[in-house]
Amino acid sequence: MAEAGLAQIPDVDIDSDGVFKYVLIRVHAAPPSGAPAGESKEIVRGYKWAEYHADIFDKVSGEMQKKGYGCECLGGGRISHHSQDKKIHVYGYSMGYGRAQHSVSTEKIKARYPDYEVTWADDGY
Repeated sequence: MAEAGLAQIPDVDIDSDGVFKYVLIRVHAAPPSGAPAGESKEIVRGYKWAEYHADIFDKVSGEMQKKGYGCECLGGGRISHHSQDKKIHVYGYSMGYGRAQHSVSTEKIKARYPDYEVTWADDGY
């Protein structure tokens, strides 16, 4: 049941253009107390409206908790999305959550935007 529910959560939800903060979040099915950890998946969320990485995590984790899932932030960074050029660059880090594993985020973004050039670097803020 929970695994099917996790599959319904989009891997990537980012703004369509611009430079903005993003976070890599692990969403997991909340197991009954005392039970081993349930299934989980990583999701990428990035939005221009967020002043802080925590703003994104707080919003997404609140939405997921209402659906019965737990969340943990694995790190953050920035995304430069140029939809007209079909280019996305993932870089930087979050002061509060540390650097996300950009290689994981990039693979998820490539799957969501297969006709884009998607790159990443640990450089920058």
